Amino acid sequence: MHCASLGEFEQGRPLLEKLKQQHPGLPIILTFFSPSGYEIRKNYQGADAVHYLPMDSPTHAAMLLDRFNPALVLWIKYDFWYFYLQEISKRKIPLLLVSAVFRNEQPFFKWYGSLWRQILLQFTKLFVQNDESEELIKKLHLHLNVSKSGDTRFDRVSSIAEAPKPVEGLKDFCNGRKVIVAGSTWEEDEDEWLHYVNSHPQIVFIIAPHVVDREHISNLSSRFPKSITYSQLMTLPTLNQGHVLIIDNIGMLADLYQYADITYVGGGFGDNGLHNILEAAAYGKPVIIGPEYERHYEAAEMLEKGGLFSIRNALELERLLEELFTDEKKRLMAGIAAKEYVQNNKGATDRILEYIQENRLLIR
Repeated sequence: MHCASLGEFEQGRPLLEKLKQQHPGLPIILTFFSPSGYEIRKNYQGADAVHYLPMDSPTHAAMLLDRFNPALVLWIKYDFWYFYLQEISKRKIPLLLVSAVFRNEQPFFKWYGSLWRQILLQFTKLFVQNDESEELIKKLHLHLNVSKSGDTRFDRVSSIAEAPKPVEGLKDFCNGRKVIVAGSTWEEDEDEWLHYVNSHPQIVFIIAPHVVDREHISNLSSRFPKSITYSQLMTLPTLNQGHVLIIDNIGMLADLYQYADITYVGGGFGDNGLHNILEAAAYGKPVIIGPEYERHYEAAEMLEKGGLFSIRNALELERLLEELFTDEKKRLMAGIAAKEYVQNNKGATDRILEYIQENRLLIR
């Protein structure tokens, strides 16, 4: 299974783990492009080996396939490597694209996109997330084997929320107060929160920034003076804690949302792109995001269902928070709508597994 980064790994993980359950002796090789995926999951116990995918070239592709001789290759969402995909197809190894999303502005659908269209022809089957993606692929008239399976992320976030792991120190830190968890934030997101957080000391604010290097954590600590980092909380539990907790590590976010009354997911300001809203929604929590989400169909759908709110500036944010904290029924109903949206969209993993089984892709 190849993943660009950590997010794509979490997307493919439900499929990988169900395959392992059904075929306990099945050797699994996991590859990454990004250090943010590899470094976090290099010791992942569900795979027999975890590697960076060597640079894309005919020689590297041939060497890798000679070494591992895979019965099946799962390519998660995107990160198309031309020579690897070509060599996999040439050897007639089943090659599945999982949880893909296509948009009209992508090069596949442009006059100059012949090379990109050639890449799609290497896949045995394209599993896409939504109707728009399926229709775009069909309009290419390449007779590609495509079907809408949905997004395996729904299965992953549901399984996490159904068996949440407690985060050490969080219950005591929250201490029965109202809690806002802001996940995967960038500086543009944090700017919008600054006044509200510093003027509402009665509300606990847990911020898990997307960037956790020393400089950014130090900057956050200075901007939110009544704050403590999670590392400090663990080493100095008697320190004056304030009401702001800054998470200075990677990998905890999915478990943090369970403590929230309201959640915020970053990336909707600026050019970074909206991060995963489904982790928060799966716990039945209202989700707030910034104004930029047009590339994320799930945000638009959850907004329509009433489980998500989009704000354009700090003033709108503060008005919304006042409303949600004052009107408990509205806050709870928004959380229910968010959870129902996730529950109603589960099942992509089983649909892909059914295809693998029906076509005996793991039988040689």
